[in-house]
Amino acid sequence: MRLKYRKNLALYAHGSKSGRVRNYFIIFVILLGFNACSIKKMAMNQVANALTEPGGSIVFTGDNDPELVGAALPFAIKMYESLLVSNPGHQGLQLKTGSLYVMYANAFLQTPANMLADEEYKKQEFLLERAKNLYLRGRDILLNALERKYPGFRKNLDQRKFKQAVSPTKPGDIELLYWAGAGWMGAFAIDPFDMDLGLTLPGAASLMERVLELDKNYGEGAIHDFYVLYYGSLPDYMGGDLNKARDHFKKAVEASGKIATSPYLSLATTVCVKEQKVEEFKQLLKKVLEVDPDADPENRLLNILNQRKARWLLEHVEDYFLPTEPEEIEEKK
Repeated sequence: MRLKYRKNLALYAHGSKSGRVRNYFIIFVILLGFNACSIKKMAMNQVANALTEPGGSIVFTGDNDPELVGAALPFAIKMYESLLVSNPGHQGLQLKTGSLYVMYANAFLQTPANMLADEEYKKQEFLLERAKNLYLRGRDILLNALERKYPGFRKNLDQRKFKQAVSPTKPGDIELLYWAGAGWMGAFAIDPFDMDLGLTLPGAASLMERVLELDKNYGEGAIHDFYVLYYGSLPDYMGGDLNKARDHFKKAVEASGKIATSPYLSLATTVCVKEQKVEEFKQLLKKVLEVDPDADPENRLLNILNQRKARWLLEHVEDYFLPTEPEEIEEKK
């Protein structure tokens, strides 16, 4: 009995030929499982990196067929989001998914909704509700990305410790900050009677202020274009300032090399309408139509969409301006 025990112990310690083969096989299977997970993660990272590399968005932003892009974007967004679920810490996927939600909400939901006829108000309400939802969905993905990089970021925003929230951010975070702020502001623009959302706007403003601090001409003037809309559309008691809007308009045009359409459209639809300057409104929209979309290949789609909106606005001037008083006719002597 003692001899049998020693023999088994020796086999366990040194392994018989069949025992060693069995043990090696078990170890191989375990390692294969680990390797499969590792290989899958590596493959997912490679796919994510390839899909989110700089310049990849030109496939959408440089297209000259808005309908094609509008039909393709929902699938693309959900594909990015699916990859993000598998790889939640990938900053490129967070940025791409969040920013595409914001872009889609603006270009293919809010803008078409605002151009619908009055009798289509139900469809308009439906599209605007969708746009608000997707603006906020994109914003939250982007804020979560910033939270991952800077734990406590969202808590500081919620507690209105804005400086504490944004001060750690660096130039590499600019796009996360910009698109999160744009989605936040976009949602409020759709529903300015949402008081709960309105109370959080200083948080959105702090993100954009940080973008301006880090790069005063971010996006070839996109940050200044944002401020044209911001100062030009908000009421005075919320920080609106038409002079500041005009100042940022000049900076946006200069930074873009005078080939961007957005600054002209932004000033026309905010400041000119508020000041009821119909002639300036028309002149700015004509400027939009004079721009050659092909002069800026990376923003071709945006310029085409802006030109469509400019044409529509020129056809509906009376919707935005009060009728002028008829001139008094001198009585004939």
